[in-house]
Amino acid sequence: MSADTKTKEYNNSVEYNDLNAEYKIKLLAEENRILKKNLYDIQSEIEKYREMPYLIARIVEIVEEKAIIFLNTGKFFVNISKDMVGKLKADDEVFIEQKSLTVIGKRGSYKHYDVERYIIFEKPNVSWDLIGGLEEQEQELKEVIELPLLKPELFKKIGICPPKGVLLYGPPGCGKTLIAKAVATSTNANFVEIVGSELVQKYIGEGTKFVKSIFHMAREKSPCIIFIDEIDSIASKRVALGTSGEREVQRTFMQFLAEIDGFKNLGDVKIIGATNRKDILDEAVIRPGRLDRLIEIKPPNKKGRLQILKIHTKNMNLEKTISLEKIAAESKNLSGAEIKSVVVEAGYFALRDKRFKLNETDFNKSLIKVKKQENKKHLNFYA
Repeated sequence: MSADTKTKEYNNSVEYNDLNAEYKIKLLAEENRILKKNLYDIQSEIEKYREMPYLIARIVEIVEEKAIIFLNTGKFFVNISKDMVGKLKADDEVFIEQKSLTVIGKRGSYKHYDVERYIIFEKPNVSWDLIGGLEEQEQELKEVIELPLLKPELFKKIGICPPKGVLLYGPPGCGKTLIAKAVATSTNANFVEIVGSELVQKYIGEGTKFVKSIFHMAREKSPCIIFIDEIDSIASKRVALGTSGEREVQRTFMQFLAEIDGFKNLGDVKIIGATNRKDILDEAVIRPGRLDRLIEIKPPNKKGRLQILKIHTKNMNLEKTISLEKIAAESKNLSGAEIKSVVVEAGYFALRDKRFKLNETDFNKSLIKVKKQENKKHLNFYA
């Protein structure tokens, strides 16, 4: 091997070692950076564990640069941090430091109860076209709920106050919830849906706070319709003696009546109650000035059943031989929900035969099945 060749090999080896050393330095530097970041993250996490948690309180009154706050243990006269001076008012919910109880931050406006976790708050999209067989009830709801919200000046001109709410009563499945959502859609109002039993809380006094907060929120988000399903669970006839649970239900009911009659005007807030048991309701809730408009939602007649069938079959592929009039006649005594069930079951019978076009046999089988289920419900109810 010549001297030039040996020199070239040596130079290549030195270059390789230099590159290898440089690469190792880069790897070590990157590893060092990652370790520093991990150390910083761990130190930050440890600092979080060392920090004292803040308490949440309610501002009762602002006194110059100090505040009276309310905690579960009572009221306290405390300092306000410089950053928060002039930014707080009564009924604000604030963060306070544990040791000195100094107000250091604002959370928002105080709520008596976190009602939005327990109720359905929405803007429904149910048009009157989706409802069949309830023309009379539709007209009444438009007069009592829709007209006062859309044209309040008419009532001012004539010098009368529109009703505060209505009671929808009748058998289940006849469209009480649906018609309430339709009137909310037509007025572009917010829709608060509550089940009556949810108003009754576990601890004494919480139910009344819950009711108060619902009406407070409804006023803030008006125009608003409060729909209380199964209202009989809180508004049934009162008894002189009862358990502590029954007395709590009565307290909640009294708060509900107070909110309807209260000093604060309901304004653009309307109440719709719904029940299957009008006979057990306390007379106080349906007296004039409260839910005084009683609207019965009956099972649909033949014309109504035909309308409901047309609504639910408009997007279905039906054979020409199918007579919806005949199906409507044979579905006597069925509710709107049961008629919808007839249509759905007929679709399943077609799918089982691997067909996408429904025939008369599908509807006949469906009617038999739904009627059997309905008869079983009646037998269980009276057993």
